[in-house]
Amino acid sequence: MTQLGKFEKYLIEEFFDDYRSGAMSQHTFTRRVAFITGSMAAASAAMLLVGCTPEEVPRSTDPMPTPTSSAPGSGTASAGAVPGAKSPLSVPEGAAGLTTATVQFASGGTDISGYLARPDHGAAGPAVLVCHENRGLTPHIQDVARRFAKAGYAALALDLLSREGGTAGMDPDAVPGALTQAGAQRHVSDFTAGFDYLNAQDFVDHGRIAMNGFCFGGGITWQSATAIPGLLATSAFYGPAPDLDKVPAIKAAVFGVYAELDQRITGAMPALRDALAKTDVRNELKIYPGVDHAFHNDTGPRYNQEQATAAWNDTLAWFGKYV
Repeated sequence: MTQLGKFEKYLIEEFFDDYRSGAMSQHTFTRRVAFITGSMAAASAAMLLVGCTPEEVPRSTDPMPTPTSSAPGSGTASAGAVPGAKSPLSVPEGAAGLTTATVQFASGGTDISGYLARPDHGAAGPAVLVCHENRGLTPHIQDVARRFAKAGYAALALDLLSREGGTAGMDPDAVPGALTQAGAQRHVSDFTAGFDYLNAQDFVDHGRIAMNGFCFGGGITWQSATAIPGLLATSAFYGPAPDLDKVPAIKAAVFGVYAELDQRITGAMPALRDALAKTDVRNELKIYPGVDHAFHNDTGPRYNQEQATAAWNDTLAWFGKYV
């Protein structure tokens, strides 16, 4: 293997960072890379390309890992508190004033599903599409959707692995590879369908739709901003930039959340900033001090309450201004 695609490289580098920091075991790192590349031999080559030392790379003669199913329901929220949630902003399933449901709609000739959370007062209001991390549609992302609903939005968090049977039924280590193999264009097309679904609902004020995503989902949010002209605003949390030649196509007001210590993503931000400066796109790219990649995820080891709360409030303010 001599070349990695954009999102393949992004995910493998992220997993390598997690492995080096002690947040991921070598076993998990190896399995996830193998699922992305398709074989242990290709995984070994990919690890070398992102800087793994030879002693860290598994033997290429090891068998390809076999996917196993997750425990039933592990990717869906049940009533009550979100597992592992630390944020004071967390909104449990069943919270008063909100309606939640799993919905289905057509995309690319098949039905896909998403988690919908909205205020239960019934009046039409703004809406937001939510793109999950490379872990798929997890209870944390459903929590994020409910946080938006509490703020007055109809929030639709897609399960981008609906065609594969859904996140909940998949081996967690196989999820990033399945997302990569599906391709960014399929994901953007699904969000285009999600946009159309929301726009057709009587509880959505027609046209008032934004998009938000995290990590991998931040990258899909940037790509969607170049491809869905109806979006009024986006907020991408530490996501890889879109192809810079597509930046002039952006119609939405774009907000970028970056972590000071996340040099993998933040280090590439100036080029995006310069590309945006050559256009009329309304934008703000903000670096949050003293934090690393994924600092907003309060179920993860890098969560920082102060900066996560600040980034969340900044996102709501951005949407409040432009949506």
